[in-house]
Amino acid sequence: MALTQPSSIYFANLKDTKGFKTHNYFLGTICFAQIRPSCNLQAKNSMQETHFPSEKTLNAEGRRCEKWEKLHELSNAHSSTGSRVPVFVMLPLDTVTLGGNLNKPRAMNASLMALKSAGVEGVMVDAWWGLVEKDGPLKYNWEGYAELVQMVQKHGLKLQVVMSFHQCGGNVGDSCSIPLPPWVLEEISKNPDLVYTDRSGRRNPEYISLGCDSLPVLRGRTPIQVYTDYMRSFRERFRDYLGGVIVEIQVGMGPCGELRYPAYPESNGTWNFPGIGEFQCYDKYMRASLEASAEASGKRGWGISGPHDSGHYKQSPEETGFFRRDGTWVTEYGQFFLEWYSGKLLEHGDRILLAAKGTFQGTGAKLSGKVAGIHWHYRTRSHAAELTAGYYNTRHRDGYLPIARMFNKHGVVLNFTCMEMRDREQPENANCSPEGLVRQVKIATRTAGTELAGENALERYDAGAYSQVLATSRSDSGNGLSAFTYLRMNKQLFDGENWRHLVEFVISMSNGGQNTNLPECDSGGTNLYVGFIREKTERKNKEAVLV
Repeated sequence: MALTQPSSIYFANLKDTKGFKTHNYFLGTICFAQIRPSCNLQAKNSMQETHFPSEKTLNAEGRRCEKWEKLHELSNAHSSTGSRVPVFVMLPLDTVTLGGNLNKPRAMNASLMALKSAGVEGVMVDAWWGLVEKDGPLKYNWEGYAELVQMVQKHGLKLQVVMSFHQCGGNVGDSCSIPLPPWVLEEISKNPDLVYTDRSGRRNPEYISLGCDSLPVLRGRTPIQVYTDYMRSFRERFRDYLGGVIVEIQVGMGPCGELRYPAYPESNGTWNFPGIGEFQCYDKYMRASLEASAEASGKRGWGISGPHDSGHYKQSPEETGFFRRDGTWVTEYGQFFLEWYSGKLLEHGDRILLAAKGTFQGTGAKLSGKVAGIHWHYRTRSHAAELTAGYYNTRHRDGYLPIARMFNKHGVVLNFTCMEMRDREQPENANCSPEGLVRQVKIATRTAGTELAGENALERYDAGAYSQVLATSRSDSGNGLSAFTYLRMNKQLFDGENWRHLVEFVISMSNGGQNTNLPECDSGGTNLYVGFIREKTERKNKEAVLV
């Protein structure tokens, strides 16, 4: 995941044809206006000038906007066939500040206006546990999110909200830090086994270990009870918006909000791509569970520890005894351990989704959960990186069908990543196949009867990435996508060509994944506008600087 600060956005008096300059600390400027073709949407870096057209030009361009509005009407009409895939855009990770307020509300307002004009269905935001419940157990502050919900509603957009029970920081693209609530960190300092632990004893504070899901380790409450109380508080605070503005609740179930173990942490150089990662089963709660499972199987010795030959974070499969071509993973012991390890993850997801269903059932909001797109070493027999993350998926076993069935049991949408990736873009030594992985997940969800949604794993703005998403959105092989969430809103997204690619993508997704190109005269961002800033803005007759 990646984060770039939102752009600085200027609303200028459109009658003024003179340029203006930004202050030297501004990250960039975006000027939305009805101007000459190829200049409709232009991003400028600090200390550069942006020139506006004359009123005569604006009037001429106004007629073009009517055509654009009709084009949107046609696109929306097409959605009645059921092939339309709505597109959402992820908001910055720091949309709500550490103080609990909406970050840069004026810039957010302008950005939402732009996204609405592009035909985007809505936006997604993380509701961070570390922000909302930071002042103490059961003390919730939703005010920053309330302001966002009202702003989203004002612009006629929809909202997906992630119940983010993980820390922000330490993973791909995390450039801000939002730890778990201070009172939770205090409990972790007293009992370090509350978090995932690897074989060398390294603790990972991203997420509470699933080994203690049902134990009252958080000041008298179990982690599942804490998550449930949090979701209930959200439901009560936003009851009037659920099913209307708030159309989806994505339930966080692990690091990065994904149902997985933190097997490949980037913080402090612990792991780097394409390392196999490590099993995360060495806190005392996970070890106790492994010991009990081994004893129940009549193999007490198997419960002493995890695999001794599974290697280290940065190694390749063939460098280990466990993951190599005919390694320990294919033995009776290997199968026992992997079934236990992946089974614990499934049970964890089942418990949280059951709680979420009990909380949000009847509100009209969909439930979803995210599964990671771990595509490296997919072409090997053992699929080592998937195994350490908790997905028992190998050359001989489908690890995603059980997950899809568990999601289906609760009526939960499975949101899968890496939809934008192509095999040929990946390094040869990593044995990647994101395309093969996506195909497998599409087939698994179709077999299980589970609704499938998607998102891109990395920031991409190029036409090739969008084209790949369009291809995977169709139901040619397995499930088609019911929705797509684009990662992520930032100033680069609003650059002329990037913006054009996004607009074309949104239209294409409205047309059932059929590629749609805008005419050349729209090369600066199309005739979309976040004005023609009309009467209300013109009455202000001044620049509104959004930083």
